[in-house]
Amino acid sequence: MQSTDLGNKESGKIWHRKPSPAARDGIIVNIIHTTSDYLPKVLRFLNVAFDSSGDCLIAGDHQGNIYGFDLPGNRFNLVQRTAQACTALAFNLHRKSEFLVALADYSIKCFDTVTKELVSWMRGHESSVFSISVHASGKYAITTSSDTAQLWDLDTFQRKRKLNILQSVGIQKVFFLPLSNTILSCFKDNSIFAWECDTLFCKYQLPAPPESSSILYKVFAVTRDGRVLAAGGKSNHLHLWCLEAKQLFRIIQMPTKVRAIRHLEFLPDSFDAGSNQALGVLSQDGIMRFINIQTCKLLFEIGSLDEGISSSVISPHGRYIACVMENGSLNIYSVQALTQEINKPPPPLVKVIEDLPKRKLTSGDFKMKVTSGRVQRPAKSKENKIQTRILKQDLTGHLENKENELSDGLNKKRLQILLKGYGEYPTKYRMFIWRSLLQLPENHTAFSSLIDKGVHVAFLNLQRKYPIKSRKLLRVLQRTLSALAHWSAIFSDTPYLPLLAFPFVKLFQNNQLICFEVVATLITNWCQHWFEYFPNPPINILSMIENVLAFHDKELLQHFIDHDVTSQLYAWPLLETVFSEVLTREEWLKLFDNVFSNHPSFLLMTVVAYNICSRAPLLNCDRKDDFEYFFHHRNNLDISVVIREVYHLMDTTPADIHPESMLSGFVALTKGQYPVFNQYPKFIVDYQTQERERIRNDELDYLRERQSVKNMQAEVDQQRAEDEAWCQKQELLHKAEETRREMLLQEEEKMIQQRQRLAAVKRELKMQEMQLQDAARRRLLKLQQDQQEMELRRLDDEIERKVNMRDREIATTAKDLEMRHLELESQKRLYEKNLTRNQETVAKEMREDIDAYTRKVDLEERSFHRLIEADQTQNQKAQKLIEENLAKAEQACLNTDWQIQALQKQRWDDQQRNESYREMAKLLRESRRKEIEVLNAMMQNEAKKWKEAEEKDFQLKSEKKASALSDASRKWFLEKEIDDALEHAEHIHSKVVPRCQNERVASSRLPRASLLNDISEMDSSTRISLNQRKIQWDTMERDLLERVRNLRQRLTAQARSRCQTPHLLAT
Repeated sequence: MQSTDLGNKESGKIWHRKPSPAARDGIIVNIIHTTSDYLPKVLRFLNVAFDSSGDCLIAGDHQGNIYGFDLPGNRFNLVQRTAQACTALAFNLHRKSEFLVALADYSIKCFDTVTKELVSWMRGHESSVFSISVHASGKYAITTSSDTAQLWDLDTFQRKRKLNILQSVGIQKVFFLPLSNTILSCFKDNSIFAWECDTLFCKYQLPAPPESSSILYKVFAVTRDGRVLAAGGKSNHLHLWCLEAKQLFRIIQMPTKVRAIRHLEFLPDSFDAGSNQALGVLSQDGIMRFINIQTCKLLFEIGSLDEGISSSVISPHGRYIACVMENGSLNIYSVQALTQEINKPPPPLVKVIEDLPKRKLTSGDFKMKVTSGRVQRPAKSKENKIQTRILKQDLTGHLENKENELSDGLNKKRLQILLKGYGEYPTKYRMFIWRSLLQLPENHTAFSSLIDKGVHVAFLNLQRKYPIKSRKLLRVLQRTLSALAHWSAIFSDTPYLPLLAFPFVKLFQNNQLICFEVVATLITNWCQHWFEYFPNPPINILSMIENVLAFHDKELLQHFIDHDVTSQLYAWPLLETVFSEVLTREEWLKLFDNVFSNHPSFLLMTVVAYNICSRAPLLNCDRKDDFEYFFHHRNNLDISVVIREVYHLMDTTPADIHPESMLSGFVALTKGQYPVFNQYPKFIVDYQTQERERIRNDELDYLRERQSVKNMQAEVDQQRAEDEAWCQKQELLHKAEETRREMLLQEEEKMIQQRQRLAAVKRELKMQEMQLQDAARRRLLKLQQDQQEMELRRLDDEIERKVNMRDREIATTAKDLEMRHLELESQKRLYEKNLTRNQETVAKEMREDIDAYTRKVDLEERSFHRLIEADQTQNQKAQKLIEENLAKAEQACLNTDWQIQALQKQRWDDQQRNESYREMAKLLRESRRKEIEVLNAMMQNEAKKWKEAEEKDFQLKSEKKASALSDASRKWFLEKEIDDALEHAEHIHSKVVPRCQNERVASSRLPRASLLNDISEMDSSTRISLNQRKIQWDTMERDLLERVRNLRQRLTAQARSRCQTPHLLAT
């Protein structure tokens, strides 16, 4: 047994050596599919299906890989990857290359095995599809699941009908009957209905099985002719239903080890006309047993307990069985190997006992004991019993029955009676009966010696005259004809021998020995006297046929004579082809069942009967071409009528013209060696052979001489051709040399001219290069000059812009100084005004002691209004400071930008600018230090004044005890408001005034401090002289303004000097 692993290959060979399945298991090949991963695993096959030819099959595994197997071509290929397990497979009978596959997602897809493309996708099922049945025409398909069955149109792939049932009644199987338009539906309640496919009309329902053997049907099978239905289930009983009679006609009980039946399928046979007799039964133990449903005998079985079968499919022609094993592999069995022992003919029952040599025959020697037995077949269980019989030899009876007794124990008379009753022999036993009737000796050694001589010369080119498509059939025909030609020389010159032997070769192509002996027996018995007028047709045989036809149908013969139709036209074509051209296979087999069972004259009578039975169309023919066509093509004629007419002719033909009186009886071929066949004009054949041999020898001599002459002529021609070629070559060499010399001269001249042109071009290019370089230099100089001019203009613009900016800054600074001077003047006048008012108020208070209450009220009101004005003044001052700081910040930003640009363009001015910055910082620090000193002095003076004011306030309080309580409350309120205003002003000034301007902040706080002192002095009625205070404030203010003015002048002079220096450098 060969084993093939598909692996990851997409195509390859199924087997690597020719399979020879043994009769024991019949396995052709075992196919497995494993992965090539690190841990390989077996991919289990799930379903398999054959195509309509029976030579190709497809199989799908649980990962969705579908492989196609071509058994005659020994090839497999990966057809499709569906990525999911397939639950059912079936080929489309209408388009041979398409197949249907049901997938695990409840859908059905149609693929093409050639293009490997998706043809259609059908949906509609809600559960797994386990069965697909295709109509014989290929137009419709039925898919079955547990809850529904659906009818599909395979031309449009649309659903036509849907069978819905109750959930309590499940579906077992719905399928088409073979070769009919009937749908059979089987349900789980054992009800079976037959429906018309087109109209879905219920044709009939099978009755319920008997209660004594009632089983729940689960599996079904139907014969090819659709007449018998086999049903089984969880039991060892099989029910056989006759669908024509609609009744159960047989119950078969399987062996006791069979407890349940998982699958049923009939085994097709080429010769049973669809009424299959062998039924395959797959049981729960994984063994598939094939039984004969008529004899109820076990034929053979496949599978075992160790290697059980899961499911199986039989090819349509019955040659192969594909089984999915329980281990996931795929086994392909040969039915021919499994049935080899069954089809073997039984051994003979009658043995021939030869007499002892040199012994006289006495009456006592006629009694003998003969033992015979039949070899037990594999399907039989009973042992054969040895039979012992005492045979009494009857001299007269022995001579009469010698012809009727056949070698294999059959009786010719009984076979003839059987043949007349049924019209033909059983298909299964036909070959065995023919071998017995013809008494074939089966001379293996003699036949091997004929075959060893090889193919005869006369049949080397047989394919040209008879182009046969099958190479095997052509090879068998060629070997058979060669063996006949080696047996007798006349057969090498017989032109109609291939036509005569072809039907037998086609029938016995698997057994060449039987084929040769059947043809040889046919020639020696039924072709008697055919070769007496060789190479002409057998005129004597044709005359016999004409005489018989004249006796039985003179009108037809006269019609033939009137239209110049001889026996060579209406009889000889039928004889030389042994009726194979005008009959079908079944008709031909039926005819030769009768031919081999009767006298050799039966064949000649068949020719006469064929003409008589066809007299109506023959009488209507009036052209010779019509007669030729009629006897070389099949006609609408019942062979049974012809055979009956033959028997009638055999009985009613007179003895003087009967071919039986002119032909010898049947003589079988001799055993060991074949007889010499010389029933032909030997001198003609010998003369033809000699003449043919002489002609062949002369032809060989002529061919040899012609070949020698051809060789000599070829040598002479070759020598002449070589001389001419050498001369031509020399001339060509001289011409080529001269041509090359001229070409060299021309090339030299061209080279000189090209060099001159190249030099001129170089000079021109050099001049152009120089011109371009000059132009580029001038353009570069101009560009540089333009760039320098642009740079100078840009610098001039920059310097002019900087000068204008500095002038604007100086003017702005001067205006700021003027504004500051005006502010100081306004502050001075404000201070003087306040001092004047204070002096007037004090004088008024001292002069008007009487009106104290009014004065105090006026003073409090004035103090409150002054507080409000002071707050507004401080806000205005803070706003002015913020504006000044913003302007200075903007000016600082402009200065910084200008300084950054100046730093990038003029690095040499960095040191000078740093020194100027240092000097300015030093001046600023000095001015800040002086301002701090002034501020400290003012603070000290302020502290002293506060101290004096407190002392005087204490004195005032001691003197004015009467108004202490009221004054204290008003004083407390005014002091609180003043403190809040002061805190608010200090908070604003602390945010606005930068740290770098401490001196200016200190100077700005002096008026506020003096204002506070004025207010405190006014409230406390101090005795400090206002004139002295005014003089001191004027002196301090003049000094401070002078210092600030000097500092600003110095800063302005330095800025101007710095702005003038770049301008001078640029010019």
